Amino acid sequence: MQSWSAPEIPSLPGAGLPLRLHDTSARGVRETSPGPTARMYVCGITPYDATHLGHANTYLAFDLAYRTWRDAGHAVHYTQNTTDVDDPLLERAQQTGVDWQDLAAKEIELFRTDMEALRIIPPDDYVGVTEVVGQVVELIDRLKDKGATYMVDGDVYFSAVAAPKFGAVSGYSEEQMLTLFAERGGDPDRPGKRNPLDWLLWRAERPGEPSWPSPFGPGRPGWHVECTTIALNCLGAGFDVSGGGSDLIFPHHEMGASEGHVATGEWPFARAFVHAGMVGLDGEKMSKSRGNLIFVHRLRAEHDPMGVRLSLLAHHYREDWQWTGDQIDTATARLARWRSAVDRASGPDAGPVLQRVRERMADDLDAPGALEAIDDWATRALAGEGDDPGAPALVRATADALLGIAL
Repeated sequence: MQSWSAPEIPSLPGAGLPLRLHDTSARGVRETSPGPTARMYVCGITPYDATHLGHANTYLAFDLAYRTWRDAGHAVHYTQNTTDVDDPLLERAQQTGVDWQDLAAKEIELFRTDMEALRIIPPDDYVGVTEVVGQVVELIDRLKDKGATYMVDGDVYFSAVAAPKFGAVSGYSEEQMLTLFAERGGDPDRPGKRNPLDWLLWRAERPGEPSWPSPFGPGRPGWHVECTTIALNCLGAGFDVSGGGSDLIFPHHEMGASEGHVATGEWPFARAFVHAGMVGLDGEKMSKSRGNLIFVHRLRAEHDPMGVRLSLLAHHYREDWQWTGDQIDTATARLARWRSAVDRASGPDAGPVLQRVRERMADDLDAPGALEAIDDWATRALAGEGDDPGAPALVRATADALLGIAL
């Protein structure tokens, strides 16, 4: 599947610092230690509606990780999926009378244009689930051979007790797991299951639903297993970062990691599990199911996309926060100040600004701290301080390369 066009990223003098990230599975911030190529998998959208600010917040977080690794001298192999067959998509298509494939194609294209406008670096592998159903079947077959699966009325389930590290990613109690599993697409109360936390790998064909052939009978992938399949096939086990929103900690990342562990025998599935915070509106998490969405395409139709990006950067990526309309006005004003400052013929020495931004971004992607460093320089430049003719260009390049803001 085609992704989107990559932004041009300027080179900066010197080299960046090692990236430290909060690893959910380690319960704290620790240094990432990739080889020459950092490998990152980020869970993509289910394309049944337009991209909202919660999506943008998540993909921006991992865009910053990409940029920080790149500045430190690493190549990056980035993989992202799109769940282009799933219950919410099929339900929305039925409700609206639109073919599910047409609906997915429309929303994926809108997602691409939103990501390109926000200058999000595209993945090297952008993979639709419908493109890899055969590979999903192969992985489920491997899990079956390991004795980790069983069937309920034609559906294939993964047995949680077959995964020796189940629970290691989230650290949640069984009670927490059961609550979240019920809230987030699981079926803990289904009759015939051996354990309420066992999860669906393959959904047997239902009338009116798309299906594919398999040794277990016609059907389609369950949730979780598609990301496990794509990550293993594109990146291999033990890749550097598995990422997504914090609502994916459980069940999605927990269950996917268990599948990968049992299938390959290797642990950890990913060396770090990194999660972005939730964006809320009117006191609730922004989500399609609630309908309380601020759509990216509508915001960028009314505002400079760099202002939209700056409004997101004003919050630490792990922070849960509430969107208010005045945030875009604040970000737009900040953008105007920065542009006025870098348009000057000279300014204060920008070397300390670059160093400070590098330090902040390497420390668990502290974007708000990086913004403050550029704010301070812009204030001084606009006050007429400094006579370094190269300073404005270096600040412009720093904002672009490390923060993705084109000035």
